[in-house]
Amino acid sequence: MKATGVVVEYNPFHNGHLHHLKQSRLKTNSDVIIAVMSGNFLQRGEPALVDKWTRAKMALSAGVDLVIELPYVFATAQASDFAKGAIFLLEALKCESFCFGSEEGSMEAFRHTYQLLSTKKTEYNTAISNFMKQGISYPKALNEAYRFISESSSLPLVDLSKPNNILGYHYIEAAFQLNASIKPETIHRIVANYHDEAKPNETIASATGIRKVLFDEMDFTAIEHFLPSTSLNELQLWKSNFQIFGSWERFWPILRFVILRHTKEQLANYAEVTEGMENAIWNAAMRNETFLLFMQQIKSKRFTWTRIQRMLTHIYTEFTWEQLKNMDLPTYIRPLAMNKNGQAYLQSIKKNLQIPLVSRVAACKDNNMLELDLRATNLYYLGLQTDYGQKMIGSDYKITPIIR
Repeated sequence: MKATGVVVEYNPFHNGHLHHLKQSRLKTNSDVIIAVMSGNFLQRGEPALVDKWTRAKMALSAGVDLVIELPYVFATAQASDFAKGAIFLLEALKCESFCFGSEEGSMEAFRHTYQLLSTKKTEYNTAISNFMKQGISYPKALNEAYRFISESSSLPLVDLSKPNNILGYHYIEAAFQLNASIKPETIHRIVANYHDEAKPNETIASATGIRKVLFDEMDFTAIEHFLPSTSLNELQLWKSNFQIFGSWERFWPILRFVILRHTKEQLANYAEVTEGMENAIWNAAMRNETFLLFMQQIKSKRFTWTRIQRMLTHIYTEFTWEQLKNMDLPTYIRPLAMNKNGQAYLQSIKKNLQIPLVSRVAACKDNNMLELDLRATNLYYLGLQTDYGQKMIGSDYKITPIIR
């Protein structure tokens, strides 16, 4: 059986994701689609709209054959580490290819870009450092350094100011650095860009736009034309059970408590908290009753909204710099959901896996990376502050992989 991998968050699964899935299967002529999916906290440093089990069911209903959880340490990391963890898992799962959505839509430009940056690595890193010394944020420094380096090339290159292009570049970089045999492919992202707001006259919108409409209006009819009916059904079921969707605004009372129960010096021990941000975070938590006001106070040219949110995620889950240093690559494969096709594929490769397959977490002892996932899950449900959420604490021990 021929397998293709995709790296996803599905927050929530929408029509754009459905297009990507269908095109990925067609482009690679694959029998199996494997999705490596973030758990309950995401790459932009925020709680997922709905939990990983709900999003895994959305994926299965739309045509994914096997959903694997991307461990917390990679799911909440900067783009290069996020990509490294995901591509490592897809390679470990014997995928022949992986297919990502991009604004570029052409593999040629990605290859040229990787060749340029790998051959001019020293100049590129020096340029990044020089731009950061001017007080601008790391992502802006990357863009400026890339623009500077790319002036020396006449070949077609990728626009690395676009979010999906950035991730795509890091997927390819990870595959090369891991010396992986997996082959990259890309699908052109259509209609909606990552940060675009949802437009009523379209059928495809970004997940960001869909979430904004849902939070602003709390009306499913306003988003139903952006989602497969199966995704809409899952969202409605979630709302009937939990009454609320995941967001930092909802989690703020507990996050604020976690921040203020620490000293400023203690906050500096958590991953990605750097350059005195522990002081700004603690002081802003003292003064602000809402998450939005808190973020508006501490956001700066130096630190993007996303980077600050990742700091907060690690403070909330108590994930330290020391833990981060000791975790390089995924140490297990954890299936969340599969159909009969995905189950048959997993069974066919099971004996040749290089890292453990974890279907029951209780059977996996002394795995620090997995312990982080379990903690993050419990804290996610606690942050929802609902009776149903309280019942879901400990669910990683109770729920086995979903099979349909």
